[in-house]
Amino acid sequence: MTNKKEINAGILIIGNEVLSGRTKDVNTSTLAIWLNSLGIKVNEVRVIPDDQETIINTVNELRKKYTYVFTTGGIGPTHDDITSESISKLFNVEYNFHPEAFKILESYYKPGEFTEGRQKMAKMPITSKLILNPSSGAPGFYMENVFCLPGVPSIMQSMLGGLENVLIGGDPILSSTINLRTVESEIAKSLSKVQDNNKDVDIGSYPFFKAGKLGVSIVLRCTDQNKINQCNDQIINFVREKKIEIVEKD
Repeated sequence: MTNKKEINAGILIIGNEVLSGRTKDVNTSTLAIWLNSLGIKVNEVRVIPDDQETIINTVNELRKKYTYVFTTGGIGPTHDDITSESISKLFNVEYNFHPEAFKILESYYKPGEFTEGRQKMAKMPITSKLILNPSSGAPGFYMENVFCLPGVPSIMQSMLGGLENVLIGGDPILSSTINLRTVESEIAKSLSKVQDNNKDVDIGSYPFFKAGKLGVSIVLRCTDQNKINQCNDQIINFVREKKIEIVEKD
């Protein structure tokens, strides 16, 4: 039986446009929130260029480390969309028109609009399974534990629901946040003690700047709400002892 706590994922953002700063990466946040809700913990995120060797080597590394790997980008119709071909080479599977994907796209476009460029979106590892696309027709695909999604955030997000019956997750990862008017150095020692006493709860502290004042957000993450509550109470206790202001709490 699979240990639910060991179900994890790596996310691979593929695209020169992200590395150059021209395109803002929002897919990581969308994927991570969704995966957490399924009980799949994201352990690593990487951003890499549209380079075949880099794609092959990185995907190969991550798929051996994690339960699932999700890639975004590089499966469109342009010359630099090389993710599909790279994944084909990685798995040593023919890169060609996927029969089912071709039919989907052929019926999606009006007669005469299914151009050679658009036909490229039906090329992928021919034995892969499809991830249906309710937004723009062109499907993603997956092979073994590697799931390849488009880079356009709204389209990618619309395709996630179709995977919920494919993935095996654990208990949903819950979270709670306490925002304090303080600095990290003031609470570091006390927070470390709480972490030592609550090994099953992931505690993170993140500085913020709001309304002209510094603060720290403490984020608690765990699959067990009772453990989060216990940890939360211990933090509130030392916060009150130190007379630190709680800005807001969710």
